[in-house]
Amino acid sequence: MNDRFQMVGILEKKTASEVKSHSWYKEHPVISEVLLGLLILGCLFAKGIMTKDPTYMDLLHYATPPGKEFLFGTDTMGRDIFSMIWYGGRVSLFIGVLSTVITTVLAILVGSISGLASERVDTLIMRFTEILLAIPGLLLIIFIQAILGQANVFSISFVIGITGWMSMAKVIRTEVKQLRDSEYILAARMMGGNFFYVLWHHLAPNFISSIMFMVVMHVRSAIVAESTLSFMGIGLPLEVISWGSMLSLSEKALLSGNWWIIVIPGLFLVGTLVCITQIGNYIRKRGNTTQSVL
Repeated sequence: MNDRFQMVGILEKKTASEVKSHSWYKEHPVISEVLLGLLILGCLFAKGIMTKDPTYMDLLHYATPPGKEFLFGTDTMGRDIFSMIWYGGRVSLFIGVLSTVITTVLAILVGSISGLASERVDTLIMRFTEILLAIPGLLLIIFIQAILGQANVFSISFVIGITGWMSMAKVIRTEVKQLRDSEYILAARMMGGNFFYVLWHHLAPNFISSIMFMVVMHVRSAIVAESTLSFMGIGLPLEVISWGSMLSLSEKALLSGNWWIIVIPGLFLVGTLVCITQIGNYIRKRGNTTQSVL
């Protein structure tokens, strides 16, 4: 009779290290990380990969299909697409990273100020943030870029950066409001710690994991925004090679039947975005798992 029953104790929760070691080989996006790493290395060391000068216009070989001399073919201006892919990838990735840095800094400052401020100031900041969120992001980017004038790498990065901080700031504000009454925060402020000291040493280490997913995904959004602007003809000029500016020639390529001019850069762009998305989703899942364990 007693063999049918078994005494058990309290079900023990798995520690964060056990969950991490168990999920590493099961959910870790190894393929995406390897592909993205290879792509970044190829863009950084483009001079060792490029077979031709990406800016040289070889009019004798314009719109040449892929072959031995031109691995990915040439565009309508005779430029080698293989070399342009690696050379232009640096510009697209640079815009994505720089705009993300600007967005993250603004979001941390605005979110932390709102979370630590009085109720009236907090409400005012959040209403302004919600007004900006109600405006379509692409429309806001086009409007500010039109004010700045001729687009370049830094202006595009700046415009994308200052128009994408709102959602991240709201998340940071929520985290800061939960942390601001903690004993170590109150002790640091009573001992004379200023806003930036408390932010850097006490607040940021606690909410940075909550926004890592948004940070990674903003790199993807910035690359998409730059490509969209160039596709619409209001982004980077044609002489500045990026994946977006390469896709701006897609209309002529489709009409003339030169599929490689749009398909090959499009595959690199889509592949990069998919890899970043997979890595971002993994960071989000890992953050949720760690919080549930704790």
